[in-house]
Amino acid sequence: MNLTHTPDLDGATAFMTTHARLLDRRRYELLRGTGTPASVVTALDAYRNGDGGYGWALEPDLRSAHSQPVGALLAFEVFEECGPAVFARATQLCGWLESITRADGGVPFALPMSGPDAAGSATFWARADPDVSSLHMTSELAAAAHRVGRHDPDVREHPWLARATAFCHDRISALTRPPHVIEFRFVLDFLDTIHDTHPWAPAELDRLAAFLPKDGSPLPVEDGVEGEALRLLDFAPRPGRPLRALLDAGVIADELDRLAADQRADGGWTVDWKPYSPAADVEWRGYATVRALTILRAHGVSLTRDH
Repeated sequence: MNLTHTPDLDGATAFMTTHARLLDRRRYELLRGTGTPASVVTALDAYRNGDGGYGWALEPDLRSAHSQPVGALLAFEVFEECGPAVFARATQLCGWLESITRADGGVPFALPMSGPDAAGSATFWARADPDVSSLHMTSELAAAAHRVGRHDPDVREHPWLARATAFCHDRISALTRPPHVIEFRFVLDFLDTIHDTHPWAPAELDRLAAFLPKDGSPLPVEDGVEGEALRLLDFAPRPGRPLRALLDAGVIADELDRLAADQRADGGWTVDWKPYSPAADVEWRGYATVRALTILRAHGVSLTRDH
């Protein structure tokens, strides 16, 4: 795909070297073809707990040391990026998720934290009800696990994933309109991911994707900061997927060019939400830079050399 703007890879490398946490620097190396899956997972281990889950601010706005569902999500993202390499830690993570799954098959949005352990964390994490199953969290976890499962049969066949998928099916089939825009994003991502493996998913994807704006207008995030919104590329970042086929190709091309143009003068990308601590502010930018370059590479932008 031809873009008006192309990323400055020298600038991105300098930004990552200067500002990014070690995990994202290792992910960046892997993305550029100079790193290894083993080195990425070694860096990920710093966030792993003895119970098989992940905490320690793997999600920068949740600073708790204890294992949390969103930590599992970000760990699955890493295992997906490391494919086709397989790591037993991914299956062990499914086991941890099984241990916190509620009777209906859903996962809570967050687990309890209090006192100093909650310091620096976003209020929506600290105030989450651990006794309520979350379609938001369960759908994004299940989608990420299904993508890991494409190259890891132990994850694909794990009983936790089957339970989580059934929970999402029940909750999604009951939707009559889109939920909160961030939850909507993950519901569509889940349906897109399982489109070819679960016969009920295509019809649900068609039904709910019809609520996306045809002209690519951003969807504001309710209760977010001024200007915080999701765009069509947030909903459908991967080319060649069923969800992408339902969207206007011209709008996506404009969004990709916008993404490339969003690189800042210091070489990195940023987020449009409010980080909840000075550490998170820096850490999110490294994460956002890897994400932006991952999307651009998937659309044909070469990252193999500086220019």
